[in-house]
Amino acid sequence: MELLKSDFYYDLPEELIAQTPIEPRNASRMMCVDRITGAITHDHFYNLCDHLKKGDLLVMNDSRVIPARLYGEKIENGTFIEFLLLEQKGDKLWEIICRPGKKAKVSTRFSFGGGRLIAEVVEVKDDGNRIVQFECEGNFFTALEDVGQMPLPPYIKEKLENKERYQTVYSHELGSAAAPTAGLHFTEDMLEDLRKRGINTAFVTLHVGLGTFRPVKEDNVLDHKMHSEHYYLPKETADLINQTKAAGGRVIAVGTTTCRTLESVATFYGDISEHEGYTDIFIYPSYKFKCIDGLITNFHLPESTLIMLVSAFMGYDNTMNAYRTAVEEKYRFFSFGDSMCIL
Repeated sequence: MELLKSDFYYDLPEELIAQTPIEPRNASRMMCVDRITGAITHDHFYNLCDHLKKGDLLVMNDSRVIPARLYGEKIENGTFIEFLLLEQKGDKLWEIICRPGKKAKVSTRFSFGGGRLIAEVVEVKDDGNRIVQFECEGNFFTALEDVGQMPLPPYIKEKLENKERYQTVYSHELGSAAAPTAGLHFTEDMLEDLRKRGINTAFVTLHVGLGTFRPVKEDNVLDHKMHSEHYYLPKETADLINQTKAAGGRVIAVGTTTCRTLESVATFYGDISEHEGYTDIFIYPSYKFKCIDGLITNFHLPESTLIMLVSAFMGYDNTMNAYRTAVEEKYRFFSFGDSMCIL
């Protein structure tokens, strides 16, 4: 089977790329799509409850974004360096991307925040990423909060006034290099309202790496290699999913990261149970879904693995039609953009 990257291209006017989060969080528009018929209706996210049923289960990714972008200098001569933290490998040991890379040879040391954080390069990987050992007084993540900046995607040019707007209200497991943005629309009041209506919520953790957003370079989609990301599916969430299924309820993933976590466990182990590990699952048309019955997601970049996942879930023609409609209706796109509810 050949699946071409160009099959997933759509024309997006730049002015539709959301530069700032909408206030309040749940005021974003929401396109509702029937995954079988492709029928589209338009609503707002604050009315999500009206589209769900008692006994449904929303599963969310509780990973929290770390201020993973660091600007500093080479201790030897004061020249500029930028780090982007990707994944923790040990105690204060991190895999990073840096630029300019030629300055970051093994044993080179860098200072950030006037010495609040010190880093030494211990390995240069084949793909150009570095493994660095940090030193600091006290807790590493406290120092990172003081020194680091939010790693907003490159298509967002506006400065983020409030760091918390790039976090979900339920985030608490530190480790992501980018936000699981489908959940940015939820407010505490909405979560409470869902529970009052008998719609359950549960959590998984998938620490979002930049590999999720890595552009597909190969013309044949099947040649693309996904970056591996760490996930955890807790026992209480697995039990809730199985109870929901047994009672005839729907399991609805909030975001592609949650979807990938649930489908990874179902694919790797044949059932839904507690598991922790790494996944590089790549979901594209022809994939048979084993766990989720619905998906809440944002509008994704053309030719990205994320629009391919959505196409796998609700059909290629339905997906491309929904995206054409979103452009025509001037929906807001990408991380701070509007929502799509696929049921």
